[in-house]
Amino acid sequence: MQGYIIKNTTIVNEGKSIHGDVLILNGRIEKIAPNINTPLNVIEIDGAGQFLLPGVIDDQVHFREPGLTHKANIYTEAKAAVAGGVTSFMEMPNTNPPTFTQELLEAKYAIGAETSLANYSFFMGTSQENLEEVLKTNKKKNEVCGVKIFMGSSTGNLLVDNPLILENIFSKSELLIATHCEEESIIKKNKAALEAVKAHLEPTDHPIIRNEEACFESSWKAIQLAQKFDTRLHILHISTAKELQLFSNLRPLADKRITSEVCVHHLHFTSDDYAQLGNLIKCNPAIKAPENKKALWEGLLDDRLDIIATDHAPHTWEEKQEDYIHAHAGLPLVQHTLMLMLKYVKEGKISMEKVVEKMSHAVATCFQIKDRGFIREGYFADLVLVKESPYTITKENILYKCGWSPLENTSFPFQVSSTFVNGHLVYHSGQFNEAVKGARLQFDRD
Repeated sequence: MQGYIIKNTTIVNEGKSIHGDVLILNGRIEKIAPNINTPLNVIEIDGAGQFLLPGVIDDQVHFREPGLTHKANIYTEAKAAVAGGVTSFMEMPNTNPPTFTQELLEAKYAIGAETSLANYSFFMGTSQENLEEVLKTNKKKNEVCGVKIFMGSSTGNLLVDNPLILENIFSKSELLIATHCEEESIIKKNKAALEAVKAHLEPTDHPIIRNEEACFESSWKAIQLAQKFDTRLHILHISTAKELQLFSNLRPLADKRITSEVCVHHLHFTSDDYAQLGNLIKCNPAIKAPENKKALWEGLLDDRLDIIATDHAPHTWEEKQEDYIHAHAGLPLVQHTLMLMLKYVKEGKISMEKVVEKMSHAVATCFQIKDRGFIREGYFADLVLVKESPYTITKENILYKCGWSPLENTSFPFQVSSTFVNGHLVYHSGQFNEAVKGARLQFDRD
């Protein structure tokens, strides 16, 4: 494998920013030092004026393969991811068919091995009928990122709300359980109440239907189950101020049994944006009133919220143009998540070190990912160089298969100049080298 040395860069890692060089050999970080002589046959990259970050690990994406490939596929979305500095992803089970068996799970890994430019892992899906298959995943606890439970409405038969099934999964799973938490009964009640007084529901009704109470009650239920059985629980996409009272900022992070995540769209948009963007920002859980965004930022900065992710969920433009009830829920974001957070760095909202912690270090720690998420000697060289240079999202530079973004026409102060995946320079100066594919993530679990 081709070796590289990144010279004269600012290395942002583990709470510090230091000036130095990084040598990459055989896919891993060989040496980190203030000055390294360039070995023979190693390509030198000038990192002067740039920041070297560990690659982003996105723990929640929907890449739509198999079965929904008119929206996206693993190849197209992983390509968009690496262009945005995301070197590893964990993909959700609501494909067609859903990932309900070990055979279907391994079929996804086969697609990833053949087509993904980024490193990959896939969640095992749950239903009311596949408990036996779910528990077989225990034998793969160092090869699978976790088990996903939709404790709120989803597509098909992915909703799991049977208390006995939930108790069986929480008590017997040896893997991390990741939950989508919205209480279905509350959502149905809210929707019926609105339909009784309105002839047509609109995007502005979305946060009223899928309100704070629906999120809180479901998250509280998941936490009670986890505490009862000492389950390793990770609650996805927290969207409300009220839910923050359920989480602690216990440190070290590795000691937490219950962790949480916030998504970039809940940090960026509020319900005020429905007036302009409508169904383009319809997602579940809903983007809510501004006071929730303010609280989420506070929870992120004081470590009650552990991870920043995207919940990247592409739909076609036509699917988003339908009336509110039929418009599909989800936003495509994986190409622009790091740039969006670095925009907030430039604005003084968060430090670059904190962004790296929440998008790389904490994900690796929470999921116990082996040899990734940090810039350390001996670790895989999953790295991203970013430079301060204006960049605006346009139709022409969007790489998602769906071809649109709710962030179109947004300008960023930073852009990705290079992305390494396992030491392979997959993206550099706007060009891709697809000769080497990403690898299956491994986990270091007892």
